[in-house]
Amino acid sequence: MSEDLQALSAAELCAAFAARRLSPVEVAGAALARIARWEPHLNAMYLVHGEAALAQASASEARWRKGLPLSALDGVPVTIKENIHTKGDPAPIGTAANTGAAPAVADAPPAARVREAGCVILGKTTMPDYGMLSSGLSSIHGITRNPWRLDRNTSGSSSGAGAAAAAGYAPLHLGTDIGGSVRLPATHCGIFALKPSLGRVPVYPPYLGRVTGPMTRTVRDAALLMNALSRPDARDFMNLPYEARDYSAGLEGLDPKGLRIGFMPDMKAGLAVDPEVRAAAKAAAGALAAQGAIVEEIGSFLSADMLEGMCRFFEARSHNDYLQLPAERQRAVLPFIAEWCTWRAAAFTGRDVMAAYAQVMAMREAAVNACQPYDFVLSPTSPILPYEAEHASPGNDPRNALPHIAFTVPFSMSEQPAASINWSASADGLPIGVQVIGRRFDDAGVLRLARFIEKIRPLQRGWPTPP
Repeated sequence: MSEDLQALSAAELCAAFAARRLSPVEVAGAALARIARWEPHLNAMYLVHGEAALAQASASEARWRKGLPLSALDGVPVTIKENIHTKGDPAPIGTAANTGAAPAVADAPPAARVREAGCVILGKTTMPDYGMLSSGLSSIHGITRNPWRLDRNTSGSSSGAGAAAAAGYAPLHLGTDIGGSVRLPATHCGIFALKPSLGRVPVYPPYLGRVTGPMTRTVRDAALLMNALSRPDARDFMNLPYEARDYSAGLEGLDPKGLRIGFMPDMKAGLAVDPEVRAAAKAAAGALAAQGAIVEEIGSFLSADMLEGMCRFFEARSHNDYLQLPAERQRAVLPFIAEWCTWRAAAFTGRDVMAAYAQVMAMREAAVNACQPYDFVLSPTSPILPYEAEHASPGNDPRNALPHIAFTVPFSMSEQPAASINWSASADGLPIGVQVIGRRFDDAGVLRLARFIEKIRPLQRGWPTPP
């Protein structure tokens, strides 16, 4: 977008469409132009559908002229992560092993909801092989880079969505999360992301911990997007009962006085917390206490055995996928991923896998119990700052590939809503987010507290601009 248009939120765009101060066609054209400027540097898009986007924008413009928009988001540009099926688009799931994948025959539930809302779908964003390892490195897409510093990683697996949001491709982005995959790119790219309660946003196929969540620059835009995404879809057999609520209503109404907030500065598992990350989280907790919240520092509930069990479970799951491929396709998988999912999982017994699963369930129980005494829990989102863009994981070691997910993965498995919101920046200008965790099913509460944090956080820097 032009510099003035790319700064507008989804809420601001729709107000401008209603008042006829802006046209969806004008906004879509500016978005496509901004993508063209950034893409040689970022590589955030897998597919760009310029002609289709302009046609959708033209149809939206006609609806606004008649005063008949499909929703409050009609005409607003959106990107969709590659693994969320969109009719007619192949979804290789980030890996060259699936080169030549057949086009999807139908929209997945989240894609169907934004299409029904009249959003303008700009295209599909990148992800790493099979959505694993929380990085921007893919055997089919190449390297997706961080707009704040091109030599830094976006994290992942919603890597392209995080980069696209920070770079201003669109106000709205759809990512997926099973261990931190919307929240980790959010903290490393300086944006907001909500991992909803499992089943709140219908997905297909559903799986343990798998959710689709909004990735945006503002909390309000995420709330508006949740209004569309949370609508029911019978294909998701793990879908929660539909709540016909407006997630943006009451967003401003949180009174922090008396709220009980557990502050967890360290998980004591995985990577050590960077001093600048710790300081940012402590500052956020202090700011909430200054506003009247009852903030109590709490210890970690996560053991090394639980995190190791989670890692083994992911390895076993991916090894099973890997074994389904013929030898020539196995050779196309990113070598890091191939080693990660085979170096020990190839020798796992059924007993090993069930022992790992038992640790995952123990982690789930511990997470829920740790949060139960509090209205919310606050923590760092990631223990580290963005690492090297070319690396598949922080240490680039396939035999220790997931030490950085200790703050995020427990709340994927416990099915609790959790969000990452930027708080400040490191001394060298890299974003630092904090994580807000709610009790199960309290997605609206997490959005309200995140909006309050958004209002009291330090002055934010201007968004990055193309080199």
